[in-house]
Amino acid sequence: MEFRLAVMNDLEQLKEMYSLIVKDMNNNNIQIWDDIYPCEFFENDIKNNQMYILIEKDEIISAFVLCDTNAGEKEVEWDNNIGKAIYLDRLGVNIKYKHQGFGALMITKAREVARKLGFEYLRLFVVDINIPAIQLYKKNRFIKAEGSFDEVFDDGFVLHEYGYEVKV
Repeated sequence: MEFRLAVMNDLEQLKEMYSLIVKDMNNNNIQIWDDIYPCEFFENDIKNNQMYILIEKDEIISAFVLCDTNAGEKEVEWDNNIGKAIYLDRLGVNIKYKHQGFGALMITKAREVARKLGFEYLRLFVVDINIPAIQLYKKNRFIKAEGSFDEVFDDGFVLHEYGYEVKV
């Protein structure tokens, strides 16, 4: 297996993989991603060198993005508001590889990258109804921050999100 930054040649396969993830989430009543998010962000993620993939034999197994800001970052009480943090976003595992430990492996990889880049904390936001993701983060020693962030969309749709963090 190879872990690396995504390149533009990966874009089509990433969009296909995440489209299947969205369908699977919808089938499990976790209706938080759609035709636009997250796929429409991938091109910029790749251009900005912030999307990482795990690949084997030309098949993407998992991917995530690391961002240095997040819309909800000031809405919760982090353990250390001064500590340098990076945000894990858009973590997805190819549905063919669900429940095989790749989510945890990618969290480990994200922590390693964050550490190499000089960050003290890996943080993220997760929607309150995404119980499988919350369980994954807790299992990987993420601590829930006090408070929450409501992401409100133009059509009035609201995602209630919790912040989690772990020292890298």
